[in-house]
Amino acid sequence: MSNVPTAVSRLGEDDSRESQNLRAVKWLLTQEGGPIVVVTPRRAVESECLARLTSHPRVRHHAWRGHNGGFYDGQRVLYAWPDRQRLNEIWNVDADAIAVIEWSTEETAAWVEDVNPVQLYPGRTVEPQHGQLATLDPLPNGVDAILEHVAAMAAGYSTGLKWNEEDQLKADMMNRPDRWVDVTVEQVRAKCRQLGMRGKDVDTIADFVQRRKDGRRFNVRSSYRTFEFD
Repeated sequence: MSNVPTAVSRLGEDDSRESQNLRAVKWLLTQEGGPIVVVTPRRAVESECLARLTSHPRVRHHAWRGHNGGFYDGQRVLYAWPDRQRLNEIWNVDADAIAVIEWSTEETAAWVEDVNPVQLYPGRTVEPQHGQLATLDPLPNGVDAILEHVAAMAAGYSTGLKWNEEDQLKADMMNRPDRWVDVTVEQVRAKCRQLGMRGKDVDTIADFVQRRKDGRRFNVRSSYRTFEFD
């Protein structure tokens, strides 16, 4: 769960997209912090309230194309209609506040579960749940230790997993299939999220596991082709 104040504006019954947009804008403006950054799929915005916000001289507006997200220190971020890839750019990042305008619940489901944001609906606000974190069963055959090692390595890089950690994982999955056979994709995903890994890295590792379960093989560089974790 992120410590950054975060909200998602969701479409409710008898609602409109413009009202949904406005809820996100109003929430973000009530949050303390630095300048506002608005990120939308395209520069052209078919929303009166977003167009008004982005026209302000002190608000920076980015379209997806050519924008490298993920570096929002000291800023308040409004992210409109992100897909899964774009949500990964605001997963475990530093910012003063983040407001997301949801387009598809399928795209945001994992992000909402992990981040536990304020949920903005017409006429009501659902506050984050503050229960105890779910206890995960240990993963067998040393998979827990492998994921903990990979997470620690990824945390040291500003961009997450490097190619060599990815190749090590792929090689181990092919050279030690017995280690991974009893581990489900969801177990791996849950463990990676518990370790605080970036959304992109969680998706990458879960995809490796799924591809092996589907009988796929990986291309691994020669230096790691015979690699196995201890």
